[in-house]
Amino acid sequence: MRAILTRVKSASVTIDSQVVGSIGKGFLILLGVGPEDTEKECRYLAEKALGLRIFEDAEGKMNLGLDAVGGQVLVVSQFTLYGNCRKGRRPSFTDAAGPELGNAMYEKFLSICAELGYPPQHGEFGADMQVASVNDGPVTLILDTDQLMNEPRR
Repeated sequence: MRAILTRVKSASVTIDSQVVGSIGKGFLILLGVGPEDTEKECRYLAEKALGLRIFEDAEGKMNLGLDAVGGQVLVVSQFTLYGNCRKGRRPSFTDAAGPELGNAMYEKFLSICAELGYPPQHGEFGADMQVASVNDGPVTLILDTDQLMNEPRR
């Protein structure tokens, strides 16, 4: 499972000219699902992402988490995170989970976020969406469970 997490001042997702999700300060999470992902990866990634302390404290150091700043979460499905650009000029998306598994894991991720105390605003799986954000910093992180769950702790 992969996520691009951006610290934002605000973010929204629009479908058919209707804003379906919107937040103020918090995290915009673009979420991609791989073919081997399970609830284990969903839970790990949600806990890791929502636990990050990437907001500045009084000394200007990234030391505060979502809870300390009253942050919100917007999650948008993004199968293109599994795009393979190694050959040619057109990405291949065969490394992404199929729609059935992708949607199931996306919905599971949303429910785990809510369970952890951050009920997310969100887009709609498979929809044509327009995502707007005011990046803060900018601070943008790449989270990949294949790397995070298999690397030794430092």
